[in-house]
Amino acid sequence: MIIQRAYLPDISELAILFDQYRQFYLQPSDHNLAKAFLTERIAANESVIFVAKEDDNKICGFVQLYPSFSSISAKRSWILNDLFVLESCRGKGVGKALLDKAKAMAIETAATSLTLETHHTNTEAQKLYLSLGYKLEDQFKSYYLKLTDH
Repeated sequence: MIIQRAYLPDISELAILFDQYRQFYLQPSDHNLAKAFLTERIAANESVIFVAKEDDNKICGFVQLYPSFSSISAKRSWILNDLFVLESCRGKGVGKALLDKAKAMAIETAATSLTLETHHTNTEAQKLYLSLGYKLEDQFKSYYLKLTDH
């Protein structure tokens, strides 16, 4: 398995996994939407996506990060927004390898933190995050304002 940054030529295959990721979070399947969204993010350099490729060069997982900044520390931070591994590849260290790559990139860019959220029912992912040193936030409360019905 290799971990590498995704670029526009990876979009077609990556969009299949991204669509499955969205379905995991109860969104309707929409391959065209997935492909357009990823194309926009990569083309505009608005996110960094790393993919895990198996020995046959097929993508088996991905992590997507968005840049942010901390006003308190006056430094860069990264939001780890998406992590997904195909069911057939789970339990093989793919998620850990993708998280390690995200951490390495955050360090390389002098970021002060790497943050993520997950659904409270996603206990397998939570175990992985805790095993890698992520801490459950207990200092701040998060609030969400929904602006559209979609």
